[in-house]
Amino acid sequence: MNSRYIFTSMLRISDLDQQPFEVERLEKIKWKTGDYVVGRITDPGTDKIQIELINGRMRSCMKEDLVIGALGDRYATLEATGSWRDVEEDGRMHLLTGAGLFGKCTSKSVHMPNLIEIEYVGHAVRDGKVCKMDDYVKTSAYSKFDIPVVLLVGTSMSAGKTTVARIIVNLLKRAGLNIVAGKLTGASRYRDTLSLKDVGANHIFDFVDAGLPSSIYPREKYRKKLINLLSRINRVGGDVAVIELGASPLEPYNGDVAFEELKPSVKCTVLCASDPYAVYGVMKSFKITPDVVSGIATNTFAGAELIEKLTGVRALNLIDPETSAELKTILSEKLQLDLNPKVAEPQL
Repeated sequence: MNSRYIFTSMLRISDLDQQPFEVERLEKIKWKTGDYVVGRITDPGTDKIQIELINGRMRSCMKEDLVIGALGDRYATLEATGSWRDVEEDGRMHLLTGAGLFGKCTSKSVHMPNLIEIEYVGHAVRDGKVCKMDDYVKTSAYSKFDIPVVLLVGTSMSAGKTTVARIIVNLLKRAGLNIVAGKLTGASRYRDTLSLKDVGANHIFDFVDAGLPSSIYPREKYRKKLINLLSRINRVGGDVAVIELGASPLEPYNGDVAFEELKPSVKCTVLCASDPYAVYGVMKSFKITPDVVSGIATNTFAGAELIEKLTGVRALNLIDPETSAELKTILSEKLQLDLNPKVAEPQL
């Protein structure tokens, strides 16, 4: 491994940490989303901001460190927005996520610490060709996706989707099921997907496996990449797929495209909400009725009761262990599966 560089988790589908490459400066007109790029840290921000490595671990950084990530876009409602397209002649940009999503920050929340700032050093190049995420995407012959899906959607980022996904994966795993889990839209952050494996998912995937630093991408090109990824997921098998659509379907992350492709297989929909009134908005916009609403809007009885009054949908704070029995009943009915924990026979 080349210890000269910090390899972000955006490179986890590549071999750049194992095989040599060169660094070459390119005119911006030649830059593209998904290009692997080397940046020199000019401002490490604060100690609250760290870099996510290929294995998902976090590390701090210092000024002058060289870091490798991928050019992309982010449009986070609660944190930061930015794009590589906004980079100016000075080549200064930021780590829009700790996972190595490179682009110039155009706005951020006043509550968010300063992002890590870098200056463009050059593109990772082999044999005169730019190394890009697409080079490392595993292709699969088309396989119609037919795994039963528990789908988690949100009214915004940070609404509690990943937390609820972990609860559901763990419940299904305790029932002895083979679980595939993943995140098909959003901005890259490997720790979220890894956390699903930590609680029992047999296989995990996300949009980085499709060659995307974030799912902000031309709609039909994203659809093509998604169909290939779903074919790969289908081929690993699984009794149930727990799929998260990062951010909100109303944001520019192609959540509506992902929903269209998954819809025939969706057996249960969980809407995670940051606000009771947002539940009503998402339901009307997408003409969907979730099977249960959870997330931070259900943290109190007041929030849960208001959701049920507005929408008529059951609202449960799934972090509360007392809701486990009701969640199990809902999943059992929707998936038509016995979710009672399987106990191994004693060895004689």
